[in-house]
Amino acid sequence: MKLLEGKTAIITGASRGIGKAIALYFAGEGCNVAFTDLFADENMKNTESEIAAIGVKAKGFASNASNYADTQEVVKQIVEEFGRVDVLVNNAGITKDGALKRMTEEQWDAVINVNLKSVFNFTKAVQPVMWKQGEGSIINMSSVVGVSGNKNQANYSASKAGILGFTKSVAKELGARNIRCNAIAPGFILTEMTAVLPEEIKKQWEEAIPLRRGGLPEEVAKVTAFLASDLSSYVSGQVINVCGAMST
Repeated sequence: MKLLEGKTAIITGASRGIGKAIALYFAGEGCNVAFTDLFADENMKNTESEIAAIGVKAKGFASNASNYADTQEVVKQIVEEFGRVDVLVNNAGITKDGALKRMTEEQWDAVINVNLKSVFNFTKAVQPVMWKQGEGSIINMSSVVGVSGNKNQANYSASKAGILGFTKSVAKELGARNIRCNAIAPGFILTEMTAVLPEEIKKQWEEAIPLRRGGLPEEVAKVTAFLASDLSSYVSGQVINVCGAMST
């Protein structure tokens, strides 16, 4: 039997990058996948086709994760389409980096809303579904910079640190209904976002990582699958760093 056989997951921000890797890995483990992204573009259609080709039910939904009403509506649509929600992966995120002295209010608000408020929005929308089921696993994508901070990323670091406090609080609130909540803190992961960095910067990052390389999206996906599965049935309120010992 596959690790996530018969389960249904919602994965936000999954048309590309880490979210897409998680969606494909979940599908390979027998999980039906509903995923969201801001636009129903070519990336969403391609991702939906790739997931469905594995042999599970898959559907992409256009949704603004930072908008509360929009999130309530899309979760309603997903429950009507799939019947239940066993796993929520709050993965949607953006960066708008810059030194604090030059950071605008718009840069701050955009990152906080997409990265942190979206986690509240989706968790709030999914909570009654999981509560009624009497089980569920919520997995929030944080970052090592949420654990240790990083210069020129005050907004991003704050949003990812906020996710950690939220995760621990939700784990304590919902544990009585067998709903688990954990966070993953990826380090330097090789995605489209990091691919645009200058080679010199990427080399500096890799030299600072004890494993001497960037991580792969699939390596984050494997840890996410563990937290989504019954293998982690007594794991809740925890933060797992996936960073090659970059942050210990």
